[in-house]
Amino acid sequence: MHNISKNQIALAGEFAVLSQLALHGFDANLTLGNTKGVDILVSSPDTGKMRRVEVKTTSAFRTYENKTCGTVVGQWRMSDKHESNRDKDLFYCFVGFSSEDSGFSFFVVPSKVVADFVTKSHTHWLSTKDTRKDSPMRLFQIGKSRKEHAVKLPLAEKYRNNWDLLK
Repeated sequence: MHNISKNQIALAGEFAVLSQLALHGFDANLTLGNTKGVDILVSSPDTGKMRRVEVKTTSAFRTYENKTCGTVVGQWRMSDKHESNRDKDLFYCFVGFSSEDSGFSFFVVPSKVVADFVTKSHTHWLSTKDTRKDSPMRLFQIGKSRKEHAVKLPLAEKYRNNWDLLK
């Protein structure tokens, strides 16, 4: 596959999520950058609830073994702003794109779970060496298994394709 820009990957992720939402019976619209921190506005015809979805897409999607915390299914870059947003109507859809098989993986995660994980994992990372300096960069990871560790990975199977969380 030819070189694809980060913007194209992000846009592909947003459209992929939008198509999944339509297939699962939601009314959804892209904000086209007009709503800060929100990529898709979603309503459920069943419940009438409105939700906001921020899409995070990575093309470096792979499963690997992390010696300290267990099997990592995917990871996405975040920022310190994601530590404070615990809105019950905001969800993240983490999209993993594999260029090898042109397939997408979707993980629908409540903002509170994301905020808790990025806060705890960053605090733990800072505490592991005296020479580490704080930065606004954070990392969200989702896993298949988790070891006894200071910060437990959110489990992939709980959030994989769990579109019902948006109802």
